[in-house]
Formats: sequence, C-alpha cells, structure tokens
Amino acid sequence: MELKGKKVLVFGSGKSGIGAADLLGEIGAHPVIYDGNKEAEREKVLSKTSGKYEADFYAGILPEEIQDSLDLVVLSPGVPTDIPLVKGFYEKGIPVWGEVELAYRVGKGRVLAITGTNGKTTTTALLGKIMRDAEDSVYVVGNIGTPYTSRALEMKEETVTVAEISSFQLETIEQFAPEVSAILNITEDHLNRHHTMEEYIRVKELITKNQKPENVCVLNYEDAVLREFGEKAVPKVVYFSSVRKLNQGIYLDGDTIVLCTETEKIPVVKTGELKLLGQHNYENVMAAVAMAYYAGVDLDHIRKSICEFTAVEHRIEYVTEKNGIIYYNDSKGTNPDAAIKGIQAMNRPTYLIGGGYDKESSYDEWIQAFDGKVRCLVLIGQTKEKIKSAAERLGFTDIVLLDNLEEAVQFCAKHAKSGEAVLLSPACASWGQFDNYEQRGNMFKEYVFQL
Repeated sequence: MELKGKKVLVFGSGKSGIGAADLLGEIGAHPVIYDGNKEAEREKVLSKTSGKYEADFYAGILPEEIQDSLDLVVLSPGVPTDIPLVKGFYEKGIPVWGEVELAYRVGKGRVLAITGTNGKTTTTALLGKIMRDAEDSVYVVGNIGTPYTSRALEMKEETVTVAEISSFQLETIEQFAPEVSAILNITEDHLNRHHTMEEYIRVKELITKNQKPENVCVLNYEDAVLREFGEKAVPKVVYFSSVRKLNQGIYLDGDTIVLCTETEKIPVVKTGELKLLGQHNYENVMAAVAMAYYAGVDLDHIRKSICEFTAVEHRIEYVTEKNGIIYYNDSKGTNPDAAIKGIQAMNRPTYLIGGGYDKESSYDEWIQAFDGKVRCLVLIGQTKEKIKSAAERLGFTDIVLLDNLEEAVQFCAKHAKSGEAVLLSPACASWGQFDNYEQRGNMFKEYVFQL
C-alpha cells in the first residue's frame, strides 16, 4: 500500500503509537491519533510527537464519520484485536496493521526476529551485540524498548534489524518475514489477552507465517509444543537443547556449547567463559549463536561477542550488597515461568518480593520452585491475596502482605540477615502500580540505594 496522502488511524498514544504516527507523518500520510482513554489530553499527546506534521487527535469516542474516512488502522501492541471498535474496522474492510507490520513495510534490509514467553530480551540484546560487532548498520528494536517504527526510515539495504517481537505484535502481521526467526519457549502467559493456550501458541508460531524454505527458524527442542511445530514449519528448523546432544543443531554438552551442522561438529564456548549465569541463559546464548551463524556471522566473531556480553538490566541483575545482604532486580520476571528462573539462580536464603497485575496466571509451579531457598515471600499488588492462597495451599506460610514496593524493600532490609539475598522477581506484570517493568526495577534499585 502506498501510504503517502492516506488517512491512517494510530490506535494508542504510548511509545509505539507515537513512533508509528511520526513515521507516517514523515512519509506524507495523515495520522489520526486515537486513545481509548477519554481523559487523555490532546496537547499532552501531541507534544510527544516530532511536531513535523499535522495530526488529528481523538480520545474516548471515535466519531463514525472519522472511522468511515480511514484508509488504514495501525494498532499499538497493547490494543486487543477483539474489542468492538477494532472488530468494526475489520467489518468495514479497513486494513488493520500492527506497528511492526508498518515498520517492516517501510524499513529496508534483513530482519532477525525473536519471540517466546521468556528470554526474549536477553537473547535479543545478545544477538544485537553479535550483529553490531560484525556489521556496520544494525538496529535493535521492538519489545526491547525502541519502537521498530522509530528506526524504520534510517534503515538501508545493508541494514540488519534485530527485533524482539511479542505475541501482541504478532497478532497483526501480514507481510512481516524475518530471514531468521526464533521461538525460545512457550509457557502460560497473557491469557487475559489471548484467552486460551491454543490461541497464544498459534499467535507465537505466526513469526514463521511468511518465511520461506530457505529461511531459518530456531526452536527449543525441550519444548514439546515447539518440537511438534518444528515438524511442520516451512523454514529450515534449527533446534537448541540444554539437556541432550542433537544430531544437528546447537546443544549443551557438559560445560561446552556445541554447534552441529550438516558437515561438522564445532565447540563454540565453555559456559565458564560467559558472564551470564544459569541454564536458562545458556539456552538464550545457544539461540543467539544459532541465529547469528545462520545469518552469516563467522564463529570467531560470535565467540568474542558472547564472551563480552553482560546481563540485561532487570533480569536477575545484581544491584548492590548492604550489611552483607545482596539485592537482585529481576523485574523482568513478569510471569511465573520467568520468575522460576530468578529463584533457580539464587544460591543463598532469599527474601522474595512478588505480586503485581493479574494476568490470570497460575502460581503453583513458581511456589513449588522455591525449593527451600525462599526464607520469606513478601507480596504486593493486585495478586497478593491470590498468591498467598496458592502458597498456603501448597504448604508455604512465611508470607507478608504489604502495600507497595518501598515498604517491601524496607521490610526485607530489616529482617534479612547477612549472607542472605533480597530478590525482586514478581511473577506478575507491573501495570496498576508502575508504567512498565523497567520503572518497577528502577524504583526497586532506588529504594535499595536509599537504605
């Protein structure tokens, strides 16, 4: 679709929406920014745009005559596709894209895209480093924090885009086709949005929707859903495994990551040479190595980059030590499966801060993973009573309910002993108390440093 001169509704006025509006304005389209929150203020929203183009703005109700005048709708990731207004666009025959689809159509070069329930951000950041060390023009975009739309116009034919793509973003792709994709794992998450596990799985697998047989998809062999998907996927499938040797793929053999191609078996790196800790991180490394290798980067380059890479902020991030107590920020643990990895990485008795927005998750497996490590569970947020009930049902009773994160940090500092740890790993989204997990993690660090 030629977008110049077209009237395009940008649904959502957050970072992604503003990125999409700026991109549309820059290429000569006419953006109409819409926010479903009737309290959203016109001047405040428009002040976030580049100011280089004229844009209309509506909040709360979108007039019918505006809806009928649209050529295209671009949805921000946070907007569900099954709400009445969006269903109405489909019924009127108006094309509906996500901001990833918009950026892909405008951008140039090759795309390497990563999805999965957990590990996306670390894998994307690591692959981004490998590609930046090897190539001149590389952008790391998407769910990692930089909207894809905000960089699309800077991309050239030789550009490599490394994109972290969420299930919300995959719902609205049409032509988006990465050269190399990866699905790291699929565990229960976002059921408040996708409603069933089957739908969540279907949406995650859409990352391969437009890939061709000469493209590559990297999959976790130890995920039964993905192993089954790999048998019918169109692109060439490359598996990774942290628990068994593979005839072809990349796997962990003792303390060595090994890449097995059609023709050779190559030791890539020893885990002791990496700055990342834990089996889940070795899986992230394997996925990034496989993606980079099949994107044409030589293994010497890859080896150097992965050995230099340090942990991503908010993902089991060491904060500081005070009075012999070590504080870790795992605010990126926004679902139970991710938070299990945080607990597994602890090597000392731990005061665990959890709770937040309810995504209708089950917390049983997370609580069962405490494995004697959790000295006290400190709960805040909307889910605190729900998690408390689950923990007590499973026999864990050292629980404290508090009103906010600052109180939780102060409680832990007062009661934890030298040699113990305090871990923020909420197993829940941040919404309701914070704008996003980054803000939550930064506030945690601020409260710790204030102690």
